[in-house]
Amino acid sequence: MSETKLETPVWAEQASPWRMCVAPMLDWTDRHCRYFHRLLSRHARLYTEMVTTGALLHGDVDRHLRFNEEEHPLALQLGGSEPADLAKCAKLALQWRYDEVNLNCGCPSERVQRGAFGACLMSEASLVADGIKAMMDATGGDARMPITVKHRIGIDQIENYEFVRDFVATIADVGCKVFIVHARNAWLKGLSPKENREIPPLRYEFVHRLKQEFPHLTIVLNGGLADNAACLAQLQPDAVLDGVTLDGLMVGRAAYHTPWMMADWDRLFFGVPQSDAPAMSRESVEALMIDYAQREMNRTAGMPHGEVRWPAVIRHILGLYSGMPGARRWRQVWSDHTLKGLPPADVMARAHERVSKPSAPAEA
Repeated sequence: MSETKLETPVWAEQASPWRMCVAPMLDWTDRHCRYFHRLLSRHARLYTEMVTTGALLHGDVDRHLRFNEEEHPLALQLGGSEPADLAKCAKLALQWRYDEVNLNCGCPSERVQRGAFGACLMSEASLVADGIKAMMDATGGDARMPITVKHRIGIDQIENYEFVRDFVATIADVGCKVFIVHARNAWLKGLSPKENREIPPLRYEFVHRLKQEFPHLTIVLNGGLADNAACLAQLQPDAVLDGVTLDGLMVGRAAYHTPWMMADWDRLFFGVPQSDAPAMSRESVEALMIDYAQREMNRTAGMPHGEVRWPAVIRHILGLYSGMPGARRWRQVWSDHTLKGLPPADVMARAHERVSKPSAPAEA
């Protein structure tokens, strides 16, 4: 199976730090996943799973904030609405040397709503502004660690552009400069989080209009970006809106399920010459993740509450060969629970032996 080679755009060398980001995804973008993604792109901006202020202030800080040094640039996404609590958590993020704190104003789940944060905060722009200002004051301002917002374009049946424009204007007034915009409404009642990612229609034009109206802000588009061709299309100058160009994109499930798309990001979106990029193949990345999993197992061996087993690491790479011959057979071996007691290097050998069997039918 051949893979389409996309050309590097002329604008790539002037890339914003937010040119390509991997979305925060609950139960997915843990530190093992982020280590994997960093192997694929040296420049993509990575985000933690959402961590609530309560979990940080009353729980295990090390468990929630620990990361691998290789993960930089790395943002902590917070869920919360109380300005004083947000300020304390932002200060923690600064102490732990995160590169950004992002406030979640986009999650539509009812559990998050009961905590009075997420997408429901879009109806309380002044409270969000107070939280952003409190975090900026606590950390010394944008120069030390940017405080950013991830939000939707509207909530429920509010579908007019003016709603999201006014929300952004209110938050920008206190000094927030980076807005990551999921280009769908969030329906707070009647849809599951999964349905909220699929049913409300995408309105990319709202995000492009925000960049036109607020050219001094960093505007990042999120939602429905399935491959690199779709990403490149969104970063072209908009002929309708006076040539406005978005500052960046955030990719979620596509980056997780088809992670090899990220192997082209440094070249396509950050202008890194092919000659300067590390030589990389799917097999070499898989081998590096095996080494990482073994190190984690050795480091945490015997820890009563923190011991790492290789399935917790390898589950994040199961899309590595997506679309390639033998991918299903390879996944089946790695997903075989009867093998979880073996060293990961042995399982890798079995997986590739299974793929190479000539009697096995080819897969697209």
